[in-house]
Amino acid sequence: MVTPDLPEVLDLERQVWEALVRGDSSADSKLLHESFLGVYPSGFAGRDEHVEQLSAGPSVDAFEIHDARLVVLKPDTVLLAYLAVFRRPGTPVAEPSQRMYVSSVWQHFPKGWLNVFSQDTGAA
Repeated sequence: MVTPDLPEVLDLERQVWEALVRGDSSADSKLLHESFLGVYPSGFAGRDEHVEQLSAGPSVDAFEIHDARLVVLKPDTVLLAYLAVFRRPGTPVAEPSQRMYVSSVWQHFPKGWLNVFSQDTGAA
């Protein structure tokens, strides 16, 4: 097993975002470990809660990832931190995009790299 580089981890993270854009709960679930923990302004969420947000369709209309940084915690565990700029479906075009700093921990398992933790912090 080779520790992934920044472009590889960004690809994984983008797959999560793209699942949110498509409203694809199956793709979202496959990228999150069963013990996934999300820490959000609204509180804690496990994998089921993260996937459930897509039951009514896409939760994101568009997204961009900026200023990404990768920290290798162990050869099989990395932390990706970045600024996310995104729009929710139905947001008026005149309204500014939402911005938040995201920290995501990805860990390698026999079936591949899975997201085990994510924390969102609103950008000032």
